[in-house]
Amino acid sequence: MVAAALAEHGHEAELLELVTTGDRWSAEGRAAAADRGMFVKELEEALLDGRAHLAVHSAKDLPTELPPGLAVLAVPPREDPRDVLVGAPSLAALPSGARVGTGSPRRSAQLLLARPDLEVVPVRGNVDTRLGKLDRGEVDALVLAAAGLARLGIARPDAVPLDPAVSTPAPGQGLLAVEGRTDDAETAAAVAVLDDAGAAEALRAERALLAALGGGCMTPAGALCDPADGGLRLRMVAFRADDAAGAAGRRVTVAGPGGDPLSRAARAAAELGAG
Repeated sequence: MVAAALAEHGHEAELLELVTTGDRWSAEGRAAAADRGMFVKELEEALLDGRAHLAVHSAKDLPTELPPGLAVLAVPPREDPRDVLVGAPSLAALPSGARVGTGSPRRSAQLLLARPDLEVVPVRGNVDTRLGKLDRGEVDALVLAAAGLARLGIARPDAVPLDPAVSTPAPGQGLLAVEGRTDDAETAAAVAVLDDAGAAEALRAERALLAALGGGCMTPAGALCDPADGGLRLRMVAFRADDAAGAAGRRVTVAGPGGDPLSRAARAAAELGAG
């Protein structure tokens, strides 16, 4: 997607496909998560050693602290940031004891806070692998990212968006982060045409919230920063669970004048008890 967008602006890009530690972890289905940054480490190494000019990440996989010499150079327009429930018309429609699959501690915690009578089943692997488990009856429903389905061109009639007030998305969900070297001015100038100011502001705010909570991509925390009242106000919905078991958790919504996303993040972090 990023290469095609660059081509529209006269910049041809060669794709360098890499397999990350996170890819292997997800495919192998290991219970213990690897370190933070497991989905980006190999891509950042390719940037630093000169094999690549740019790396494209799902923004929710990007650690809050980047290696020295690297920066997010562009954030394209956002896809639908919401989680979706696949396999049932709503959470309320699921019978008691229904098996709901997810590989995310954040989603698991929020599912159990909303419906403690459900059985959350750990599922990993790519989207097709997860959907296969649903279609074979191994789980009664799944929770996935709407953006992941959209980018893969998968249209499921049984996919229903979840309200962020029930399942707050991961910080950066639905966003791409285009990362590059800080000393590569030519590449930075070329990719700047892809940057969406509103999307970039939202990502900064959501990553600031995650940093304040001391989290990474496997932390049971969520944040969504978006315009409200026609863009005159900026709203952030944020969630923090004490643990993935959903024993306790808190969700807050803060809003204020637009144009100051970091203050929304700071206020949300304070209300969630960060630090």
